Amino acid sequence: MSPLLQPRSIRARYTVVAAAFSLIILSLLGTTLDLTIRYKVQSDSFDQAERIASQWSAAARTGYVPERIPASAPVELVQIVDDHMRVVSASRMASTTVPLSRIRPPADDRFQRRIECQEHSPCVVLMAIRLTPAPDAGVVYAGLPEPGFLSTHSLEYFIGAGIGVIVAIAAWTTWVLVGRTLRPVEAIRARMSEITVSDLSLRVPVPPGRDEITQLSATANQTLARLEGAVEQQRQFASTTSHELRTPLAGLRTQLEEALHYPDDVDPKETIRSALSSTDRLEAIVNDLLLLARLRTDDPTPPEPIDLGQLVCAEVRSINHRVPMDVRAPSGLAICGSRMQLIRVLDNLLTNAQRHAEGTIEVTVEQDGDQAVVAVLDDGPGVAPADRERIFERFVRLDESRRRDPGGSGLGLAISRDIARAHHGTLRVEDSPRGARFALRLPLMGTCAEDI
Repeated sequence: MSPLLQPRSIRARYTVVAAAFSLIILSLLGTTLDLTIRYKVQSDSFDQAERIASQWSAAARTGYVPERIPASAPVELVQIVDDHMRVVSASRMASTTVPLSRIRPPADDRFQRRIECQEHSPCVVLMAIRLTPAPDAGVVYAGLPEPGFLSTHSLEYFIGAGIGVIVAIAAWTTWVLVGRTLRPVEAIRARMSEITVSDLSLRVPVPPGRDEITQLSATANQTLARLEGAVEQQRQFASTTSHELRTPLAGLRTQLEEALHYPDDVDPKETIRSALSSTDRLEAIVNDLLLLARLRTDDPTPPEPIDLGQLVCAEVRSINHRVPMDVRAPSGLAICGSRMQLIRVLDNLLTNAQRHAEGTIEVTVEQDGDQAVVAVLDDGPGVAPADRERIFERFVRLDESRRRDPGGSGLGLAISRDIARAHHGTLRVEDSPRGARFALRLPLMGTCAEDI
């Protein structure tokens, strides 16, 4: 269908398709019905004429045929003609002088069916039977007027009218049913047009039932709820980020203004040292924010096979040990992921443990089912159960953490959890008899075909 002729409305499109399909099917059925009726009526007419002609053919062969042949409806036209086509006997409705037909069946085909049509006269369904194979044998004609709907197109008109009515009913039914089906879609469209980024609290109406539109509405509402939550998180993140950046910026500005307005009372070296400290904190926050942005922009790095035990041992050797570390990390547990991202997670966990440990740190790598588990356990004050999820939020720093590391950004654990999730794993604080136990769980390597 041409784009110019194709209806834009789904309702109109389905109505046109239903009407066209109904028209094609009903036209085929109507044609078949018309031909069947015509054949049946014509065959029955010929059979009736043949039965009457056979009766008088037998009577003519015995030599007893009245001058006026008795006939009744529907076969009221009966004639017997000689070999010179002269009418010998005829029924009351048939001519006594003019034969019903000029056909004379041959000796080898004595039964002939014909439809005779003469000018200014209705057509006749005619049966002609040659009395005998002899050359001078006569012929019996028996016929009846052709039924009106066979000689005219009234049957076709009637079938066509019926097809038109049925197609109209099918189109109207399709229009109504599709309109009723799409009514919830229109309500959903109207509601979606009202939803804006500034107000994501609206939800689309969910129609009753369990059909596809109901499922679409429910899914749309779930998506809107997730979108609202994500936007709210972004707003909170922007607000928190602004606050976290404003604090070191305000301190840096204050220090510089003091150095500018009171040059005699301020030690320049101390001011520069404090400014560098504030700059370091700003740099740490900005770097962590950039890393979070890269993790959230779905820009994957090619995964590679990694021996987790060897990676942990290498990272333990690379950091400064404030307290001793007991490491049990056998090689052989292979995972698939980004080496640089996992090094960042291990560095965060080991640095965090060094910050809070009192006397020792335990680092273990072991297999748990189809997962590899890296556990970092310190003997510090631990994390209260109420704070075990909160510490993974962005910029959240407990009082103990602020006291031990005033320059931290509060993004390390949030970044570590995002990296764990990107590797289809988990990072959480688990129960331990003492201190805090951070457990990083990663799936063992099956294939590195998928990007991390």
